Amino acid sequence: MAAGNPIRGSRIGAGRMGEADRGESAPRQRFEFFCANGHMTTLAFAMDAEVPDVWDCPRCGFPAGQDSGAPPPATRVEPYKSHLAYVKERRSDEDGEALLAEALARIEDKRTPRF
Repeated sequence: MAAGNPIRGSRIGAGRMGEADRGESAPRQRFEFFCANGHMTTLAFAMDAEVPDVWDCPRCGFPAGQDSGAPPPATRVEPYKSHLAYVKERRSDEDGEALLAEALARIEDKRTPRF
């Protein structure tokens, strides 16, 4: 059966696809951004849009600027810190030992029956 519904795959109210139906696109300007790895990215912005100084490179993720001779440096990524690492930054070993002894004493008081 070769014949089928001629509007299959479209929705009610769907019109022709084309520039005339969607309206005119805004005038654009193109800018080139360069990252520290030598990648070049060309981006189009509307004429009245504010162009950012830095854009993330889509290839490597490094920051990219508009000056090819002096691209922005890569940001330093801090390694993941555990909760214990943050606690050790705030407290000395002596403070930790004192807190541990205090907590163990409270636990011992709860476990020891009093007559």
